[in-house]
Amino acid sequence: MSEPFDKLVQIMARLRAPDGCPWDREQTHKSLKPYLIEEAYETLEALDSGDDAEFRAELGDLLLQIVFHSQLAAEENRFTIDDVVNGICDKLIRRHTHVFGDVKATDQQEALNNWEKVKREERGGADSGASILDGVPTSMPALLRARRLQSKAKSVGFDWDSADGAFEKLEEEMDEFRAAFAAMDPKRLEDELGDIFFSLVNVSRFLKINPEEALTGSISKFINRFKYVEGAVARSGKQLDSVGLEEMDRLWEEAKKNDA
Repeated sequence: MSEPFDKLVQIMARLRAPDGCPWDREQTHKSLKPYLIEEAYETLEALDSGDDAEFRAELGDLLLQIVFHSQLAAEENRFTIDDVVNGICDKLIRRHTHVFGDVKATDQQEALNNWEKVKREERGGADSGASILDGVPTSMPALLRARRLQSKAKSVGFDWDSADGAFEKLEEEMDEFRAAFAAMDPKRLEDELGDIFFSLVNVSRFLKINPEEALTGSISKFINRFKYVEGAVARSGKQLDSVGLEEMDRLWEEAKKNDA
C-alpha cells in the first residue's frame, strides 16, 4: 500500500491503543454507524459544491470511517484493512470479465449486464434460489433503491424497449390514482401514489436522470424561492402569515424570474 494510506492505518491503530484517545477507544461498529452515513452525505454535498478542497477533505473523512471499522474488526481477529482492500481488488477483477477476461462489452449496459451475471453466479446461479433483486439494501433512499432494482431487472431483459412504455405506465398509474382519490380509499391512495413514484423513477432511468439528484435540485429551488418570499415580506414590514396566498404567489413568480 502507499505510504500515506499506511500512515492513516497506523494513526488509527495508535488512537485505539491502551494509551490512545479515550473517545476513539470507546467506539464500536454500532456507535460509528451514524458517522458513516453522515460522512457519505457530506461527501456528496462537497462533490456537488464544486469545491475541490472540501471534496478532498470529505473523502478523507469517509475513508477514515472505513479504516476505523477495519481497525475494530482487526482487534477482534475478524479481518484487517488488507483483507478489505484485497477483497475489493479481487471483486473488481472477477466481475470485470470484459476487461480482465475474454467476455466482450461494447457499451455501458453490456458491461453492467456482465457484472450482474458474474454476481449471480457467485451466489450460486438460478438454482440457488437467490433473486436477481437481492443485494439492494432496504436502508437506501427509496428513489435510489427503486432505480437500482429497476436496473437489476433490466439486466435480464425485464424492461420496455423505449421510454414510451415507461411514460404510458406512468399515465396508467396516474389514472388509477385519480380513481382511488374519487373513491377516497386511503390505503389504495397510498398504494397508487407509491406506484406513481416508482413509475416516475422508471421514466427518469430511461432519460438517464438520477431521481434523487433531480428531487434534491427541486428541494433546493423551493428553499431558495421560499426564502426570497420570506425576505420580500420581511422588507415590507409584514408578517408572512398575514400577506395572503395571492401575494405570496406573486412573490414566488418574481423569485422564479430572478432565478432565486
